[in-house]
Amino acid sequence: MKYVIMMQVDPAVMENLTEEQQQRIGEGHGAFMSEIKESGEFVATQALADPSRSRVVRSGSDGPEVTDGPFAESKEYLGGFYLVDVENEARALELAKRIPDANVPGLALEVRPVLFADLGDG
Repeated sequence: MKYVIMMQVDPAVMENLTEEQQQRIGEGHGAFMSEIKESGEFVATQALADPSRSRVVRSGSDGPEVTDGPFAESKEYLGGFYLVDVENEARALELAKRIPDANVPGLALEVRPVLFADLGDG
């Protein structure tokens, strides 16, 4: 079963991390990716730009309109995600706990089952 593990970022928390803490997080993500690739549970990962670079497309009076993002004001935003293929939710949660962000106060990981996926692989 596929699960998406979404990394919720609070920019205030990120701005207050030391260089050493930032480096540990980066190295931790590298180790995590290696681990889940080796176990065969890795499907994909993406890191996203901050919301200041977002654009929103929504219905307007003359058809779709494009505006600057983000969609909604929030102190947190989606910073990226991992897509994993695991046996069950318990395993997805176990993996989420291993992501370095899980140990940084003020950051969060949301784990959600994938109902449909087309990864374009044929």
